[in-house]
Amino acid sequence: MKRIALPLIIVLLLVSACGNDQIDPNPPNIILILADDLGYGDLDCYGNIMNDTPNLDQMAREGLLFTDFHSNGPVCSPTRAAIISGRYQQKVGIEAVVYATKFRHTGINPGTYTLANYAKSLGYSTGIIGKWHLGYDTAFSPVNYGFDYFRGYVSGNVDYHSHIDGAGKYDWWEQKDTIIEPGYSTDLINKNAVKFIRDNKENPFFLYVAHEAPHSPYQGRKDPPERTDEGTVRLRKSPEELHKTYREMISVMDEGVGEIFETLETTGLIDNTIVFFMSDNGANRTGSNALLRGFKGSLWEGGHRVPAIACWKGRIDQGTSDEFLLGMDIFPTLAAIIGKDPLEGAEFDGIDFTPVLLEGESLPERTAFWRYGGAKSVRSGTWKLLVQKDSTYLFNLSVDPSEKMNLFREKTALSDSLWNVLEKWEAEINTYKLNTFL
Repeated sequence: MKRIALPLIIVLLLVSACGNDQIDPNPPNIILILADDLGYGDLDCYGNIMNDTPNLDQMAREGLLFTDFHSNGPVCSPTRAAIISGRYQQKVGIEAVVYATKFRHTGINPGTYTLANYAKSLGYSTGIIGKWHLGYDTAFSPVNYGFDYFRGYVSGNVDYHSHIDGAGKYDWWEQKDTIIEPGYSTDLINKNAVKFIRDNKENPFFLYVAHEAPHSPYQGRKDPPERTDEGTVRLRKSPEELHKTYREMISVMDEGVGEIFETLETTGLIDNTIVFFMSDNGANRTGSNALLRGFKGSLWEGGHRVPAIACWKGRIDQGTSDEFLLGMDIFPTLAAIIGKDPLEGAEFDGIDFTPVLLEGESLPERTAFWRYGGAKSVRSGTWKLLVQKDSTYLFNLSVDPSEKMNLFREKTALSDSLWNVLEKWEAEINTYKLNTFL
């Protein structure tokens, strides 16, 4: 037997340890839950006592609730593109909604490096259950962007019962094939999310649960289909009936959140799973954005300041954070948590906010941008410059989150400075080819 001197053994062990520093022997699972059109004021934990959301409220009590979290876009597709890429959505080809007719043959840039790609490179099982909305053609299927498994729909919304999209096409998929799966779409998303967790409990996984609720069409579990093979017949509901249905849609989604946490408990995964919840944009006029001005589709705060909650038992302390964060920050943050390798092929506009999540620290002031539908805005620290087609506004959001006091003409030097920063960003964005636009 060949003998090795003890000092050499120590050196070899140290080298081996350094070489494996990148590898977590028990990497955490990731579950990202995305609501659709859920407003800042639509949850009890954000002050709405009318909606029944006990599971999200418990998640907020046990985790970290964000008061200044933003979607990258005020509508569906742009936000989703930014979340999975960690970049401004325009840089991956998406500035507007991927509409069922106008943009049916295009989508997010092929080859876009996603959070699913990165997780998969680390040995994670990756899945998306629910709404994709980054391309209709199978060339833009989630399975081409790092996801091992896809079950759900590719359009902006489907009939909750017939699963027909706004263009009259049947839209319920497994991988790259349509399948018949009867049921209320939110129940199906809940069921398949739980199944994915159970099926992958022996391996680290990244699960993206993209809900339809509470996006239109406004249908409860017992409502009839609006869209059928014969056409569309809209349900006529009084304002009271509409809001009752809206509350039910949120409640069923909340049930799914509870089922996910119950499954994590019963499978013994609860201590090693980070769960992040947010909405893809603000509410429309059916929902509530609380004190915020504007609704979905606008660059007022009500269009993109959204509810967001992070929970990781034993790792994320309970509390509230007022850090200014965006959806595109999720990829770099989760990448920092699950792996330490340099991200080859990934470029980020988002930032890593693990110091906020895990240490309760504050981050340096940042500058971020939005553009949609002829409007554009820049926020630096607490100051926001909003440029509409006919007016320009400057707000100090630290004292005026409702955007009532326009300081554009009072703070001319600051306004000019922010305008110049915004123009420079827009010049850069204009160098990218857009596949969807208004």
